[in-house]
Amino acid sequence: MQSYICEQNIAHFQKLLDEASDPALQRTLQALLLSARRELAIVESELSGADGSPLEARRRRHGDAEAIRRQFQPEFESSPHPYMLLDPAPGLRIVDINDAYAQATMINRRDVVGRSLFEIFPDNPDDPLADGVSNLFASLRMVAKSRQAHAMTVQRYDIRDRYGQFVERHWQPVNSPIHDADGVLIYLLHHVEDVTADVLLAQGAAKTSSHANSAHRST
Repeated sequence: MQSYICEQNIAHFQKLLDEASDPALQRTLQALLLSARRELAIVESELSGADGSPLEARRRRHGDAEAIRRQFQPEFESSPHPYMLLDPAPGLRIVDINDAYAQATMINRRDVVGRSLFEIFPDNPDDPLADGVSNLFASLRMVAKSRQAHAMTVQRYDIRDRYGQFVERHWQPVNSPIHDADGVLIYLLHHVEDVTADVLLAQGAAKTSSHANSAHRST
């Protein structure tokens, strides 16, 4: 029922946004639309996760998970690139993170393993246009369905620092499926690179160029 209500709200806000012409109203409707999409992503991640596999396939998955994990665990742990391992089942729980991921996201492995992805990484409540949760969930679902890796576009997804305050971050995420020998989805592998410095540099250059153009036109 909650999913249905979210879907109806999304359709309603999208219709109003398509018809709106006032910029202030458009921004309000966009924030409402993104909020509804975020709520739907959280509800569906808890109810069904990213994987739509039949129940029997899900049961088989648990028998192979540890053996498969042991195969890539040394490389996973030692990689200088940030990686997070997810269980695609309902709850989208964090199976593991490596040291590089912990450092990049300012979290501690023992504090997050076994907890839901979006409990640990919610959207910034101070950013009404935040779409990290809904976009990440859509990508994970796409990966589970297509059985192929998906490279997301650069995504703003603010994270909490060690004091619980949200800080601006921009990421280049790639999500990949990990299957067993029978093709059953076992894990989802989430890889990110922090591109915040590059994004902020580009934004600063764009602002400088815009100001220079405005000054030129006014002379």
